[in-house]
Amino acid sequence: MDRAPGLSVRLKLTLSYAGFLMLAGALMLAAAWLAGQHRQSFEFLLRYVPDGAISTTGGLVPGNSSFLLRAFAPAAAIVLAFLLVFGLLGGWLLAGRMLAPLTRITDATRMAANGSLSHRIRLPGRRDEFRELADAFDTMLTRLEAHVAEQQRFAANASHELRTPLAITQTLLDVASNDPNRDTGELVGRLHAVNARAIDLTEALLLLSRTDQRSFTREQVDLSLIAEEATETLLPLAEKRGLTIETSGDMTSTIGSHALLLQMATNLVHNAIVHNLPEQGTVWVTTSVHPKTVVLTVENTGEKLAPQLVATLVEPFHRGTERIRTDHAGVGLGLAIVKSITQAHDGTLTLTPRAAGGLRVTVQLPAAPSHTGR
Repeated sequence: MDRAPGLSVRLKLTLSYAGFLMLAGALMLAAAWLAGQHRQSFEFLLRYVPDGAISTTGGLVPGNSSFLLRAFAPAAAIVLAFLLVFGLLGGWLLAGRMLAPLTRITDATRMAANGSLSHRIRLPGRRDEFRELADAFDTMLTRLEAHVAEQQRFAANASHELRTPLAITQTLLDVASNDPNRDTGELVGRLHAVNARAIDLTEALLLLSRTDQRSFTREQVDLSLIAEEATETLLPLAEKRGLTIETSGDMTSTIGSHALLLQMATNLVHNAIVHNLPEQGTVWVTTSVHPKTVVLTVENTGEKLAPQLVATLVEPFHRGTERIRTDHAGVGLGLAIVKSITQAHDGTLTLTPRAAGGLRVTVQLPAAPSHTGR
């Protein structure tokens, strides 16, 4: 925003200090002059006046209304001039010392505006308004730097993931053009599969963008019914893999988007089915109610997972090398979408490796107002 040039804050503070000091001096002298209008006050002052002083001032006598004005006007002018100089000099030094932290904050702001997010103010000293501002600015820079780095990784990974199906399509088309006698049915089938994967990836990216912007309508929904709907949808896949899904829990009302929460629950159940034992595996889906929150927990059997690996599973396009790969592995955004939807609903997502193998995922969301008092 373009602004007209004006006085600096330091100069304004200096003038304010000097003006206040001048005003205080003027009021003090005015009070002395008013008090000196009384004869007794002049007689008291004359006790300390040297002999001959009255004659040198023009023969002034106590009781004359111009006595103080003529006798003390030069002294008052000298006092006010001294107060002005002292106020300007002292005010300038004091304002500079008080505003020194603001200068460091301004310099850090300019560096951040130029793209340097690694700089921190780290203002020393005890807590005051400037240091609280500096600490808040440092915290903002830390979060902003992490967010920018995450977005850069996401853009790079998304570009790579989108390039893969396009490259496969190009290869299939090149092979088909070089071999006119090749079976077109097989080619169409492979192109269809690659195109379907590209569509799924694009839709997942759009869903992530939608949840990050929180552009959705909120309503009261039952998390237990959403979990049941997601389980019923994926039951054929679980039966195909020889898995058992067990559901339990009470009615858990929360406020949010039914479509997004259903997508969250579907991703969790799908993830538990795909990354499970080859056979005779189990998936547990439970919901519970707490005084201020509702909880959805999805657990699954499977191979033992290291805590370091579990901590990275919510990153976009991250697929654990120790996890079982299948033709239903998805596009690598399942848990990333779950995390984004959870954060958009002011909830928390927790991933914990099970001691016997597998993963436990817990989603904690704010309870609907009707459940607040429970």
